[in-house]
Amino acid sequence: MQFTTIPFDELTVQQLQQIYKLRVAVFVVEQTCPYQEVDDTDLIAWHLRGQDSTGQLLVYARLMREANHQARIGRVITNPEVRGQGYGQQLIRQAIDQIKMLWPTTTQINIQAQHYLDRFYRGFGFQPVSEVYLEDGIPHQDMILMLN
Repeated sequence: MQFTTIPFDELTVQQLQQIYKLRVAVFVVEQTCPYQEVDDTDLIAWHLRGQDSTGQLLVYARLMREANHQARIGRVITNPEVRGQGYGQQLIRQAIDQIKMLWPTTTQINIQAQHYLDRFYRGFGFQPVSEVYLEDGIPHQDMILMLN
């Protein structure tokens, strides 16, 4: 899998279409969660894409810088066609590495995780910092990863 991390303004129209198509297919259609999936955060985020040799988008996340030396990983997604093959783990490792490279003074990475993925994120060192709550009808919890 080949990873690229690029700001919104450098995405091609085809890359943007792939991202939106996958995000809507999973977050809106598969999870039956009607919400405004495309938002203005896309404009300020860095877009981490993992694709195969044919250019198919396998995994995706967006990375955002936040105040107080913090960063956020959001819209974490694995293409349903390749779930269960370890690509999600590669994506999170790459996301953490990219944040460290893009913003070297980052001390904390935040994520709003679907609760059923608690063990998955704990495997990378993330710790819950909130109770479980409903976001668009889906149980979530806030988690953080402290760096250094």
